[in-house]
Amino acid sequence: MPGRGANLAFRPPPADRSFERRIVVVGILVAALYLIAALASAALPPADRRGIWLPLHLALAGGASTAIAAVMPFFVAAFAAVPPADGRLRSAAVALVSGGALMVVAGITGDLSILAAAGGVAYVTGIALTGLAVLRPVGGSLGPSRGLVTRAYVLALVNVGIGVSLATLLLAGWAPVAGAWLTTKPAHAWLNLGGFVSLVLATTLLHFFPTVVGARISAKRSARGVVMGIGAGAPLAALGTLLGVGWLAAIGALSVLAGAISLAAMARHTWQTRGGWTTDLAWHRFAQGGLVSGIAWFIVGTAIAAWRMVDAAFSALGPAALQPVSAQPAAAWSTPWLVAPLVAGWLGITFLASATHLLPAVGPGSPIAHARQRRILGRAAAARLLALDAGCLLLAVGLPLGLDEPARLGATLLAMGALGTTVLLVAAVAAGARGAATVAGGQPARR
Repeated sequence: MPGRGANLAFRPPPADRSFERRIVVVGILVAALYLIAALASAALPPADRRGIWLPLHLALAGGASTAIAAVMPFFVAAFAAVPPADGRLRSAAVALVSGGALMVVAGITGDLSILAAAGGVAYVTGIALTGLAVLRPVGGSLGPSRGLVTRAYVLALVNVGIGVSLATLLLAGWAPVAGAWLTTKPAHAWLNLGGFVSLVLATTLLHFFPTVVGARISAKRSARGVVMGIGAGAPLAALGTLLGVGWLAAIGALSVLAGAISLAAMARHTWQTRGGWTTDLAWHRFAQGGLVSGIAWFIVGTAIAAWRMVDAAFSALGPAALQPVSAQPAAAWSTPWLVAPLVAGWLGITFLASATHLLPAVGPGSPIAHARQRRILGRAAAARLLALDAGCLLLAVGLPLGLDEPARLGATLLAMGALGTTVLLVAAVAAGARGAATVAGGQPARR
């Protein structure tokens, strides 16, 4: 007798999936533009960019969230071997997330709290639709859709829904949140950067990293450690921060660090079993090197965050270290210490490397057009990767230590690497579109 999900699990895919692929491509390009805007906004006067607030939210709420809303349903459907959700649902989710982030940014910088609050509502609605797009096509699948990856994605969407809702309530003037924003703000950061962006990236890399380096995808103990460490740790750190319970926040931060270490262990084992590439070496080099760099920066950022949380939660070494102190664990969150490794390194470099690999893989077009895209995306690969990593290093040193010259040089190098990669991404999309149009006029297009 057929299983409960047989109809969905074995439903044939649609004849033409080009629209689904365009959603992914458009989402990646919009996210890349948000990252460029984040770097550009860093050059504004501090009062205009609200300190680090504007670059940070352009990168996270705009760039990372748009990319996740576009790609996550596509990945889950691929894992489950079922067609993705209806393209209109996915398009609405991406539009609401991206547009909501833009409304929040415009509202805050323009002192229009009503616009910012409306943007927060639109963003949360887009996150809810993304969750629906993730779960609807795999609800009855017999494949791996109910496994670790999908559960981690759903948890990440719940985390960001809560984190953004807290900020939206602040913008709406709700007194309980506004009056406690000093402790709510770091919890908002832990849920969004740790429980959402980091959890999604790390979980995706469990399958994506082996694909990029040319190794087999296999279940490893470290995979569960990645999801459990980050998925449980970020909410615990947020809860401990909200409650002012230092030891609970420290356990959460250490758990996230353990998840990052598990990801690095998985990547190391996968790298040792990788195959060798004989073509498009520069394209492979940038994608592989970027993912390795991103994971390394994730380790650095989570180690700093855990160290600061433990230092704030416990008073001294020896027996006294077991006694919680009255210092608020919220004070452990420091944007100058964490923005370079976690946002520029982990998020930024990982996104650019992933987009470099994904565009020729999922974008519409012929094999010839995809080969042309790979050649375009491989240009100056080593120089771009060096600029990104060196810029991130200089920024990671300059910001927390108050060294203006290294910080400015780091931001410049990051901008050069990110802008150069974005230009190549746009050129690759254009090449793919020309190839698709050429094939459509003659031979059958690739689905």
